This record gives sequence, C-alpha cells and structure tokens, in this order.
Amino acid sequence: MPRRALTICTKPGCPEYTNGGRCTSCQAKAEARRGTSTQRGYGAQHRAEFRAAVIARDPNCVCTEASHDHGQPCGARSRHADHHPRDRRELVAADENPNDPRHGRGLCGPCHSRETARHQPGGWAAGQP
Repeated sequence: MPRRALTICTKPGCPEYTNGGRCTSCQAKAEARRGTSTQRGYGAQHRAEFRAAVIARDPNCVCTEASHDHGQPCGARSRHADHHPRDRRELVAADENPNDPRHGRGLCGPCHSRETARHQPGGWAAGQP
C-alpha cells in the first residue's frame, strides 16, 4: 500500500512536515489557546440550562446543510446542543445569555463535528491561526 507523501504544516510560516494538517507542535499550541470545555463556558451551568433544554426541544438533528450529504433536515438523534446562528463568543460579546436555549439547535454527532471543524477558530479547521 503506497504511503501518503509528507506535506508542510498548514499553519502559515511553520516549516515542519506532517502527514496532513498541522504539525504536532502547532496543533498543541492551538489546543492550549482554545482551552478546556469548562474554560470555554461549557461547564455544569451549560449542561443544565442550555444542552438539556435544546435536546428536549430538538430530539432529532435539525441540520439542513446540503454539504453533509443527508436529507432535509438530517433527522438523526440529537446528541449535541450547538449555538446557532451566532456562536457562544458572539453572544457573550453582545451581552446576551449564551445559555438561553433559543440560541441553540440540536445536532447529531457527525453534523456537529462538521460544523465545529468549519467554524471553530483555533480548533480543527486547517489553516486557522
């Protein structure tokens, strides 16, 4: 089986080689900047107020992204409460309660992972600082 060619890290200015995406060092720095889930505001209050209420309201995934290769809406079982259309940072900056369920939607695991990868700065999206 042929091996995949090494490529340069996707972090601008980093000369390290990797098997794709960021090198180990750049990925570790991005994760450290991102902080833990509790540091990002997803602690006990989030689970009690936001997640439980959103999942109760949207027991099935409400994602309608055509790029996710599913019907309209997805309809799989919701496992995550996703802040939408504004993310948690935007709600806090606007002095709004990010734990208010009206700021969320229920998503299944695959749809939530795709949304997070696409929109989370410093997270999984390749090329993000």
